[in-house]
Amino acid sequence: MSISSRFTVGVHILTLIELNKDGISSSEFLAGSVNTNPSLVRKIMGMLKKAGLIEVQPGIAGAKLAKEPATISLLDVYKAVDVVKEKELFSLHDNPHPDCPVGRNIQDSITPFLSAAQFALEKVLGNVTIEEVIKDIVEKENNSSL
Repeated sequence: MSISSRFTVGVHILTLIELNKDGISSSEFLAGSVNTNPSLVRKIMGMLKKAGLIEVQPGIAGAKLAKEPATISLLDVYKAVDVVKEKELFSLHDNPHPDCPVGRNIQDSITPFLSAAQFALEKVLGNVTIEEVIKDIVEKENNSSL
């Protein structure tokens, strides 16, 4: 099982909107880059808008970032697109057998480790900004054209 692709699509959308800020970033344009359906892009854009990360005006094609790329962390995107609920990155299986010593104790035994892993993931995402993603993409593009 993996984290929903809404997260990486959200990062893709924000990055492309900023890199295309002099153009029109319509859902069709963004969907072409993501290689997906414009309706999925519109759904994710709605989540990003609700989180205050982008601005979209009704009846006008295109979107723009609502904040500077340096102030939008990957954790902001992760939370905006409802990848997982707080403290629920890992799902515990239901109803382990209570007569088994492992079944009786497994959830209490592994929950602290799983919580620490989610905390670590979120800390890393919180330390990376959309600006850093943009700079890395621009650098890769510049190096590939040499």
